[in-house]
Amino acid sequence: MGHRTGRVDLLNDGLDSLSQQKGMPVGPQRTADSWDQPRPAPAASAWGLCPIARLSVVAIGLVAVLSGCRSTGVSYNYDELPSRLFAQRRSNARTVDLSKLSRAQGPSNRVAAGDVVEVTIAATLDEDDAVVVPTRINEQGIAQLPLIGPLAVGGLELEAVEAVIAAACVDRGLYRSPHVTVTMKSQRTNRITVVGAVEEPGTYEIPRSQSDLLGALVAAGSLSKEAGTNVEIRNPVSVSEPSEPDPIAGSPESVNAVGHEVQRASRGANRVFQSIQVDLISATQGGGGGFQLEDGSVVNVERRESEPIHVRGLVRKPDRYEYPVSENMHVLDAISLAGGESMTVANKVYIIRRDPESNELVVIKTSLGKAKRDSRANLVLAPGDIVSLESTPMTALLETLSIIRFGIGASLPINTLY
Repeated sequence: MGHRTGRVDLLNDGLDSLSQQKGMPVGPQRTADSWDQPRPAPAASAWGLCPIARLSVVAIGLVAVLSGCRSTGVSYNYDELPSRLFAQRRSNARTVDLSKLSRAQGPSNRVAAGDVVEVTIAATLDEDDAVVVPTRINEQGIAQLPLIGPLAVGGLELEAVEAVIAAACVDRGLYRSPHVTVTMKSQRTNRITVVGAVEEPGTYEIPRSQSDLLGALVAAGSLSKEAGTNVEIRNPVSVSEPSEPDPIAGSPESVNAVGHEVQRASRGANRVFQSIQVDLISATQGGGGGFQLEDGSVVNVERRESEPIHVRGLVRKPDRYEYPVSENMHVLDAISLAGGESMTVANKVYIIRRDPESNELVVIKTSLGKAKRDSRANLVLAPGDIVSLESTPMTALLETLSIIRFGIGASLPINTLY
């Protein structure tokens, strides 16, 4: 009863105000109880209008008041938006062609530090006369062979190593014309740690010839759906200074600002890590590739956290919605996500966004009609945006008439409505 009484008083006051403005006598007011009593068919009022028409006049007056309301604060139309207020478009890292990160591979039979090779030396082609000596290449690229001594073979292909050993045998007077064969028994692997937004983070033993960014990402199962496009590579560099814990190994989620930097290492070794920032989009488009990884390197893939937007106003399901991690969301997408318009005539859209320079909230104006016709009006949204489908004089009029129709229909006998 309280709501009905308030609505009756509001309508009576509005009608009396209009009557006084026209110099007409004020008509008798109805009480809240009288709305529950049967009433005769609508008759002409003091100024020639039936009660239903008088209510319509009040509705139009209310719409006029509502139409006088304007948004406050800084606002822009969609077609005059400063560049700083445009939302940054998101790239989907999982659509990047990672194969373009592949570097030009050198021969896989090139000898390097840590490799184990098997050297076979024979004076004749008879295998029974052959001497077989396995040896590991040290950190300086030296192979230590019995009777022959140290030989610098690091960086040479297997055929070149055979020639070096044969020449040394002749120089030392061990053989006149030796037959030398060198085979790769085991190639050195690098321990690479991959963390962040990959499917299977962990530490992997990767063959030296495949120890690059592509090899590390493949070993870790490739990028996860939360992956961003920024990757940090931390390669160890030997120094004589004391070391400190590696922040990347202790905090897989952190990614430093773009650039190159040197930070201290962990695990008690006298090393530092050289940090290299890689943007996957630029790296694959530029075709640079490579990004060699050393033993003990750490690869950290940026993880994008899901952020919300808010959709409110004349939509069917106003709520908070998660912004896609690796996709762009537009105005029409947000309205559709919220169930569409609750009123078919709803059209005006306000986007409330924070200005990155002033940190103040600004209003960006567009409309559903324009967004459907012009892609510029269907703005890309930014995480944190508030999208509001606003009331207009037309939506306010329809809503007011709906309330009036409901009130009259509930209070009048059916035969008086026809």
